[in-house]
Amino acid sequence: MEKKYKRDFDELNSIYEATNRFLEEEKIGESVAWSINLAIEELFTNMVKYNTGAGHPILIRMSIKDGRLQIQMIDEDVDPFDPSEVPEIKLDEPIDERQIGGLGLHLVKSIVDKITYEYKNRQMKVTMIKELKR
Repeated sequence: MEKKYKRDFDELNSIYEATNRFLEEEKIGESVAWSINLAIEELFTNMVKYNTGAGHPILIRMSIKDGRLQIQMIDEDVDPFDPSEVPEIKLDEPIDERQIGGLGLHLVKSIVDKITYEYKNRQMKVTMIKELKR
C-alpha cells in the first residue's frame, strides 16, 4: 500500500480506511490494526502540526515481509526531527513534575518493535516495524 495524503487532519479517515483495508487483506487482526492506526495517527498529526512541509503531501507506505509489518512515513521539505531520539517519558513521576510533550511518541514506541529515522535533502523518512505473530 502506498498513498500520499494532504497535510490536513481531515485526511485521517482516509488513512484509517486504507490502513484497515491493507491489514484486512493481509489477515492482520483488529487489535493490531487498531494499534497501528494509533501509531500512524500520532506521527501523521505531528508531521502536519510541526513540519511546515511547504504544502507537500505526506507519503505513507505499508508492506509485509518476513513476518514484519513495515510502515514508512515520508515528509518532504521539512526541518530535521528524529522521533526515535525523544527522551523516554518518566511515567513514575507525578504529572505536574513531568516534562511537557513526548507522550504520543512514547505511545508509538510502545506499539511498534522498532522505529528508525532518516533525513536527507530536507526529506524525513520515519520507518516503523511491527513483528507479526500469525
